[in-house]
Amino acid sequence: MSQVIKKIQNELFSMQDLKYRDFQSKLMPTVDKEKVIGVRTPQLRKFAGVFAKTEEAAEFLKVLPHEYYEENNLHGELIVKMKDFDQCIAELDRFLPYVDNWATCDMISPKVLKKYPERLMEKVKLWIQAEETYVVRFAMGCLMNYYLEEHFTMECPELVAGVHSEEYYIQMMQAWYFATALAKQYDAILPYLLEKKLDTWVHNKTIQKAVESYRITPEQKVYLKTLKIK
Repeated sequence: MSQVIKKIQNELFSMQDLKYRDFQSKLMPTVDKEKVIGVRTPQLRKFAGVFAKTEEAAEFLKVLPHEYYEENNLHGELIVKMKDFDQCIAELDRFLPYVDNWATCDMISPKVLKKYPERLMEKVKLWIQAEETYVVRFAMGCLMNYYLEEHFTMECPELVAGVHSEEYYIQMMQAWYFATALAKQYDAILPYLLEKKLDTWVHNKTIQKAVESYRITPEQKVYLKTLKIK
């Protein structure tokens, strides 16, 4: 097992870009800079595509926690490529508690999850109640990515609004969710602002993000600005 990990680390360091590492580290204050190798995403994904077909990939998935940020991203990419729903969910349950930053969290979007909206919702309801910041954020991301169009129900924004946290990366995802929801389900979501159902910071950040969005009409933006809590 240690040989597999050492081999993967050597591969990742062979793709190192120090300037990119410095840039990326500034965007992730929750991650020690020394734990960031500096591998650009297209390269990592290309490597993951090849690595996923090897027997060593299964061995790599067994090792948690990982030492480097890019190892976590590689782990996430391997999960993204899974085509079996049950396997994907099982690996997410193992991996998500170890995620320590927004970038790794947000890049995990397996296509197989979209095929089973009812079964996924059962997991989302559990994940959104978790103690770990990025498990909760991932749950909200699922609601934003998979449940704002044909599978939208009012239960979805209720789940997101029901989270009350001081964690910045949870609050930011709440605002991102509601701003995106305004773009796709404006009439259904507007009452959350009119009735002040969100925590004040999330309420105002939602409006800010919505105003910055090209998917919100100019007229809607003007109105949303009047709803800001001072």
